[in-house]
Amino acid sequence: MRHFVIVALAAALTLRGQSQPWYQSDFPADEFKARWTKLYDKIGDQAVAVLQGVSMTAGFNMPRQNNEFYYLCGLETPHSYLLLDGRSRKATLFVPPRNRRLEAAEGRVLSAEDSAQLKMLTGADEVQDTEFMRTGNWLNIAAGRQQAPLTIYTLLSPGEGTAQSRFELIGANTAILNDAWDGRIPREMQFASMLVTRFPRAKLADLTPVLDALRSVKSPREVSLIKRASQIAGQGILEAMKSTRSGMTEYELDAAARYVFLVNGARLEGYRSITAAGTANIWNAHYYRNMAKLDGGQLVLMDFAPDYRYYTSDVTRMWPVSGKYSAVQRELLQFVLEYRNAIIKRIRPGVTAKQIMDEAKLAMEPVFARTKFSKPAYEGAARELVDRGGGVFSHPVGLAVHDDGPYNGGPLKPGHVFSIDPQLRVPDENLYIRYEDVVAVTETGVENFTDFLASELDDMEKIVQTGGGMVQKFPPGPPSGAKK
Repeated sequence: MRHFVIVALAAALTLRGQSQPWYQSDFPADEFKARWTKLYDKIGDQAVAVLQGVSMTAGFNMPRQNNEFYYLCGLETPHSYLLLDGRSRKATLFVPPRNRRLEAAEGRVLSAEDSAQLKMLTGADEVQDTEFMRTGNWLNIAAGRQQAPLTIYTLLSPGEGTAQSRFELIGANTAILNDAWDGRIPREMQFASMLVTRFPRAKLADLTPVLDALRSVKSPREVSLIKRASQIAGQGILEAMKSTRSGMTEYELDAAARYVFLVNGARLEGYRSITAAGTANIWNAHYYRNMAKLDGGQLVLMDFAPDYRYYTSDVTRMWPVSGKYSAVQRELLQFVLEYRNAIIKRIRPGVTAKQIMDEAKLAMEPVFARTKFSKPAYEGAARELVDRGGGVFSHPVGLAVHDDGPYNGGPLKPGHVFSIDPQLRVPDENLYIRYEDVVAVTETGVENFTDFLASELDDMEKIVQTGGGMVQKFPPGPPSGAKK
């Protein structure tokens, strides 16, 4: 039925000589309504929540809504606002008027003119032009004294955009604020300040923890998108493995993975590529230059995933440039792999991350007994990894790579999605070894979204040795076949 309605709307727009405005197709209105219901329950019947959408793109980068606004309505039109009223339990979208001049250059977007479509697509009870917010009593605050003051919930944390996560944004905003020749306050702080100024009798509250609690447990549709992003990430890394040869540059492997992302429908990156060759580059955990040449004795670490329909993943593998691990590389990687396997095998709903780590620690004792470490420092690093976890239960993954919404404050629940990222460090030798996969807790256990991607050392060696990657590098000068 929904498909029929969308087709009918498209036909109607075509008859009026208009192209169909874009709107996402991954989440129906019912899913947004379910999220709003949970939010109303959290903020209560004497409060409203107001969210500010992304601003106009500066330049020719891909327009993308911020994660928080997208999560609650799926609308990508810039300078839109969403009001979720706990008093009436009704949702109102405020959308800018139609901009035909911009449409002529960039195409049709949903505007205030499309109120009927917006109500159907998002589930909003009402759609208003953003001009109404200038003079209208859009929060519907009574003129006289209220029995209980209205609480306005809004995000006091920055909205996440392309390849952005909250804590990185907070750090960047703080640097701007502390710059003596800049000093701009963050956009969310400006919005909060304006709400306080224009509605002085209301109380202001932070919506961030409320939204984080909602985002913590992913819906089946969200899980499906993260799984697809993980599959694309794994295939990209696999292509980089196949393309690896001594003398190449790191950015050529980046290009191989990026090609796979693009041809599989991902238009953006979930985060910048970490493609590091050699101990010095690998040691910098978020290395980004990707300019160094690959040498036969080195390991390559690739950590890369796409932004697929607003959702991402976080996948890492390490493989030998020569196609053959050295004895030390194999010793350390094999241990990290066995610890990673011990953890993933024990993930299930109803237990905590700490319980799983304790269980895995016991399971690793036979591994310690049979492993002949070549140096005491390596055994010490391995003990440190297992005793402390070494980041094995890492961050949530979803709309952002370092997603919001905690999963490890209590028992795991179906729908928790997070990174398993065991990391072994030997500081005296600049050695940094890790695997990374994204998993989802299910009703009965766990699903590793990149279970198909080679993780056994012999398998990764064979992939590099077999080769067959697609990387083509053109020499300087006009390309072959160019017009003379």
